[in-house]
Amino acid sequence: MRDTGTITMDTAHPAGRHTPEAGASEAPSALPRIASPRTVAPSGARDLSRLFFDRLTVLEEGTHEYQYARNTLIEMNLSLVRYVAGRFRSRGQEMDDIVQVGTIGLIKAIDRFDPLLENEFTTFAIPYISGEIKRFFRDTTWSVRVPRRLQELRVDLARAREDLEGEGVHDPGVADLAGHLGLKEEEVNEGLVACNGYDSDSIDRPIQARGKQQTGLVADLIGQEDPALALAEDLHALKPHLAQLDERERTLIRLRFGAEMTQSEIGAELGLSQMHVSRLLSRAFTTLRKGLLAEE
Repeated sequence: MRDTGTITMDTAHPAGRHTPEAGASEAPSALPRIASPRTVAPSGARDLSRLFFDRLTVLEEGTHEYQYARNTLIEMNLSLVRYVAGRFRSRGQEMDDIVQVGTIGLIKAIDRFDPLLENEFTTFAIPYISGEIKRFFRDTTWSVRVPRRLQELRVDLARAREDLEGEGVHDPGVADLAGHLGLKEEEVNEGLVACNGYDSDSIDRPIQARGKQQTGLVADLIGQEDPALALAEDLHALKPHLAQLDERERTLIRLRFGAEMTQSEIGAELGLSQMHVSRLLSRAFTTLRKGLLAEE
């Protein structure tokens, strides 16, 4: 049998005659003292919540009695948060995180609930809790930020796909989804593209064909910049300027960079000093540099 919490009435206890147990809040005189609010059963929490809400409306905010009533209401109704959070269990987030966010919605509901309207608190609180959790998923779980209308369209597309598959439509296409939702195919396509921004995977995840062993990593399929491509562009840009050099300068550049000869080796090949080769190459480089800068 589930523990419903230890509840005692403590309407008058002179100072020094009553010592609350460690970790428990001292109860105000007109409210029951609940040793473990979190262990109160939902049925008991429903009845006790009415009593605490009635007292909360007449207590002064900021007083010890007010804080006790408010905190006890929060702890007694955490089971309601866990119930709503369970609907989002399959979203891929830690359950503790979802419960924590849902608790924020519970606190907002407690602060805004008016017992004079004679509504059930559970009916009033569930939309607050659910809304806070949905807002959390909307704002934090998308890998790529997309407009809110596309986030909502993703949910509509998922429901439409389930409905169509339930009607026997295998793998509904864009036209099927558009017809079911009463949208244009362009809008559906936009929503499907936006869906790709919801989840992200590591590029280090393995590639595994159906029924086969791992064949590599996704990172292996991602192209990289080819250094030779930039070199080809540079050579293409230099070509008209090389044509403007004289024969000896072009020969020097061909031997220096084509044959990868040193200046001393070039000098020995052409019968020139190393210093002379250096001056000729420097003059050729200056001519080429000026020509490229003029183009830019």
